[in-house]
Amino acid sequence: MTDLKKTSLGIELGSTRIKAVLIDENHVPVASGSYEWENSLVNGIWTYSLDEVHTGFRSCYADLCRDLKEKYGLRLTTVGAIGVSAMMHGYLPFDKDWRQLCEFRTWRNTITEKAAEKLTELFGFNIPQRWSVAHLYQAILNKEPHVKDVAFVTPLSGYIHNKLTGVYAIGAGEASGLFPVDSDKLDYDEKRVKQFRDLTGIDIRDVFPKVLCAGEVGGILTEEGARFIDPTGTLRPGIPVAPCEGDAGTGMVATNSIRVHTGNVSLGTSGFVMAVTDKQPGVHREIDMITTPDGLPVAMAHCNTCTGDINAWVNLFYEFCSLIGADIDKGEMFVRLFRKALDGDPDCGGLLSYNYLSGEGATGLNEGRPLFMRAPNAEFTLANFMRTHLYSALATLRFGMDILTGEENVKVEKLYGHGGFFKTPTVGQYMLSAAFNVPVSVTRTAGEGGPYGMALLAAYMLNKKDGESLPDYLDNRVFSGANSVTVSADKADVDGFNAFFERYKKAFETERKAAEVF
Repeated sequence: MTDLKKTSLGIELGSTRIKAVLIDENHVPVASGSYEWENSLVNGIWTYSLDEVHTGFRSCYADLCRDLKEKYGLRLTTVGAIGVSAMMHGYLPFDKDWRQLCEFRTWRNTITEKAAEKLTELFGFNIPQRWSVAHLYQAILNKEPHVKDVAFVTPLSGYIHNKLTGVYAIGAGEASGLFPVDSDKLDYDEKRVKQFRDLTGIDIRDVFPKVLCAGEVGGILTEEGARFIDPTGTLRPGIPVAPCEGDAGTGMVATNSIRVHTGNVSLGTSGFVMAVTDKQPGVHREIDMITTPDGLPVAMAHCNTCTGDINAWVNLFYEFCSLIGADIDKGEMFVRLFRKALDGDPDCGGLLSYNYLSGEGATGLNEGRPLFMRAPNAEFTLANFMRTHLYSALATLRFGMDILTGEENVKVEKLYGHGGFFKTPTVGQYMLSAAFNVPVSVTRTAGEGGPYGMALLAAYMLNKKDGESLPDYLDNRVFSGANSVTVSADKADVDGFNAFFERYKKAFETERKAAEVF
């Protein structure tokens, strides 16, 4: 690998990690970098400081440069194309001089209930609490002083994209997490733009970024942008930059799940299941309607918390191992505990868990409390304990999946999985297949996740032929020979998850009450 101008770089600012992936002309990852971080709860708001955004972004890139140098002896002076993605939604407002007006309010916050309900009713379209327009309207309802100075409201990817290029624009998939997008026109929905303007006096086209489609050039890396990403001055300006995207869109691309009737599931700090549809479903508070990066409608069920409680229990076990002098790698501990879950009873033997580290709009909770319960006569084994927590990570998504496949008759023939939940081979796939009763596939590149998907979008912009669609590019040039593993749960485990889920629903008031009193 010697021709850097044929490579594509994707960098994604995820919830717990910023990761960069460099791919060659054959779409094979050749180098990567990462930076660990975590959101903070400050004055009741889940947030990240922009100082850490800057530090983490640069540190991640520097880590990738070190990896490339060690593997190939190359200094990263240029690439063929760059793309940036990040966690979707949230609220990051600036004034006309790009001065930050309030803390970055991430997708995790459930503080916009009144705004989300009002806008859903007004638009006839589900507006979840985490969407940017809900945050903007809630700030208006709260009469927050900064609103009068708002000139720009962007998700995190749009902020970084602007720093790199000076262009205020985002990809269609990312835009669909700010405000409803018209899939035919690939722009904010005109009818609802007018409704919001009549309601608030604000034209969202004036404050939200411009919408771009996958394959368009989103801008060119400026001198200032090159220095922002690489303060050493090694990276040269002039590189084309793809429209930035959200982690939902990059997940679709990374798993080749952007054609109608395909779907993917991302399970990590948060979780979501997405199905590309050929129609607009009815309005359901549990279902978001977003788009693929090239504009097709996508029905998404989302949960704010997924693997966080699993991580907390594994950390507890790891602390115990340290206490007794047992030397074990934490990664190996995850693998062993996940595999142990396969030995559990199909219905978890009478155990029950709620993994809510924060509120969940899908189930109507503004705050969460992690909660574990067991019946006195339950089969309280390590295998059942671990299976319970894996099932719990999937349960909130099951509410949305039941609406999609049951009430709306959305057809899902296969799901593609990606994210940390699938890191232990086949275990996460099997549990998800039991929960949703569909085959689940994981490709060999699924572990690269969102930054790989963003690198593919950058490569598509760089290499596409006239008239070549994104789905065709992925099918024919990226995934035609891809290795994947497909797993289907047996009937006993599908029935077991159903029994667990019925118990989960019946006892849900316990979780609701815990959030009220503790």
